[in-house]
Amino acid sequence: MAIALQAKEEGFKGIIVPKANALEAAVVNNLEVFGAENLSEVIKFLNQEKGGMQQTIVDVEKQFGQLIENFELDFRDVKGQMNIKRAFEIAASGGHNVILIGPPGSGKSMLAKRLGSILPPMSLDEALETTKIHSVAGKVKGQVGIISQRPFRKPHHTISDIGLIGGGSYPQPGEISLAHNGVLFLDELPEYKRTVLEVMRQPLEDRTVNISRAKFSIDYPASFMLVAAMNPCPCGYFNHPEKECVCGPGVVQRYLNKISGPLLDRIDIHIEVTPVSFDELANSKPSEGSKEIRERVGAARTIQKNRYLLRNGIHCNAQMSMKEFEEHCKIDKAGSQLLKIAMDKMGLSARAYDRILKVARTIADLESKEKIEAAHIAEAIQYRSLDRTNWALN
Repeated sequence: MAIALQAKEEGFKGIIVPKANALEAAVVNNLEVFGAENLSEVIKFLNQEKGGMQQTIVDVEKQFGQLIENFELDFRDVKGQMNIKRAFEIAASGGHNVILIGPPGSGKSMLAKRLGSILPPMSLDEALETTKIHSVAGKVKGQVGIISQRPFRKPHHTISDIGLIGGGSYPQPGEISLAHNGVLFLDELPEYKRTVLEVMRQPLEDRTVNISRAKFSIDYPASFMLVAAMNPCPCGYFNHPEKECVCGPGVVQRYLNKISGPLLDRIDIHIEVTPVSFDELANSKPSEGSKEIRERVGAARTIQKNRYLLRNGIHCNAQMSMKEFEEHCKIDKAGSQLLKIAMDKMGLSARAYDRILKVARTIADLESKEKIEAAHIAEAIQYRSLDRTNWALN
């Protein structure tokens, strides 16, 4: 696709590609694409002989519309965990990064894998941009011309710095770029090498990554939602309602210290996941599905889209700069007093202040409220568990 886009930009009428890549290249409008199986077909085509190649035509909008609603995983499959679903709805509505912390088997991975099903559908421009990145990396399947569902990338914790950020002798996109416009899921976060996690700090802030080499440098987009999951301690049962933690004194704090403050600073929502009870597992009553949640998320995103219409590169609340933050996250006296009390009583760090207000802004958008109210701030405060100075001592 990248080659086809460049050919169109330089004014070429058409392009000849391997037949396996024809659908991918044909996504580019106003460019004739011919797929060849061998050089004999190319020669016949150039000599205008019979039996040559046929033009590949793709109805992009039709194909995009057919694939956009197909999801294999649905929140309807999740038993209980209503508070976690609510937090994911807020995260999807505002594009906020999330970290899940809880014991093994509590459903962290199951919930994270279903986040993509409630994210708003990609626009055609987003789909083309995403397909272009995957095309450069050679990840586009031959039978699909365009990627219409948001990417969900789940790299193993043994991944290298280059594998995550991108690079190599001929720089290729890394996992953070392949997750552009989608979700990057890091399971068992403390098991990743610290250097691997630290290279994400700049892309999380700038939503782009620059790979520099001696002869050239290249920018790859990296606007993704980070979803991380971790156990609360090495044995996994710290704060468990039934099982006892066997970790020694100070072990929990050292385990959490594997995640640096600057990285945690870029994660807006912290969720403590508790095991699902037997009664909830045995309940046959169907829970709310992804479609219903996605409709509410879409309505909130529409509000944000209109709010940032004149702001280039800002599409959701999580992307707000300081200027937009000061303009759209104003709170009244009651809300300010509540936030002050929470920071004093719970020992919340100063870095939690703007994160709480951004999440509160999203909660207000879900309720179609123009102003942030005290109730919105109260709910947002609940999602800063790991910012409590005494969390690991509870």
